[in-house]
Amino acid sequence: MNPSNQDAVYPAVGMSRNAASDRAVTRLSHPRFQRAFAGRGGKLLQGASLPLVVLALWQVASSLGWAPETLLPSPVNIVRALADLVSTGELVHDIEISLLRALFGFLLGGTLGFAFGMAAGLSKHFEGFTDPTIQMVRTIPHLAITPLFILWFGLGEWSKVLLIALGAFFPLYVNTFTGIRNVDAKLFEVARILEFNRLHLVTRLMLPAALPNILLGLRLSLGVSWLGLVVAELMGSSAGVGYLIENASQFSQTSVVFVGLLIFAAVGKLSDSLVRWLERRLLRWRDSYGG
Repeated sequence: MNPSNQDAVYPAVGMSRNAASDRAVTRLSHPRFQRAFAGRGGKLLQGASLPLVVLALWQVASSLGWAPETLLPSPVNIVRALADLVSTGELVHDIEISLLRALFGFLLGGTLGFAFGMAAGLSKHFEGFTDPTIQMVRTIPHLAITPLFILWFGLGEWSKVLLIALGAFFPLYVNTFTGIRNVDAKLFEVARILEFNRLHLVTRLMLPAALPNILLGLRLSLGVSWLGLVVAELMGSSAGVGYLIENASQFSQTSVVFVGLLIFAAVGKLSDSLVRWLERRLLRWRDSYGG
């Protein structure tokens, strides 16, 4: 039976189905709905909706006694613990120390990762000498190599910074190398016709073409830096957010442990948002699918 016969036999069903779909499309395309989720306020509302729902359910479960406070403290008690730590100045001091460790480690490891990735991407000989060793070391977990760092460099700041730098090195190295090698070969022919020298070839062709991969490596490197910071401060430290978590867990202060976890999550989200802002600013020329 063709569509015209179907409409003739079932006119009421066809009209109701079409009318319902038209009403749904009209509602979704209404300017009120579009304005509600447009702009920064709408994106912020979308991103915060799921955490707010989880927090509300969490608070209700704690109020009804479904979860013991020693294992899962309520959000209200976590906020109280946060206020107490801020009032004493202990939390601010620990955050400053952790930020400095993460910053120095990321700058050291990220700079070396970018430099080695550029060199390996530009030179097959350099890749042949260094890449096999780098790939082997990359597969070693942080927890496995931490005892060696403590034995070699002690429990001071230098061992923590180097452990963070080790984690920050590999994402930038891999993504920079991949970005350089994924540059379209036809662009090099154009550069040869335009008589680009080596410096112009790198700055005007390779780096702009590899920038999406480099920024992706930057995001991953920042995330791994925070993981390295947690491992370093939990294994041996006398200050920092990781030390705060370890010390609180020994005294069963679960709310303080959650405060430390929230600090790591918040700072990690801020650093990731900063890199995404850089992506929007530096990659405006890219015409890609936005969802």
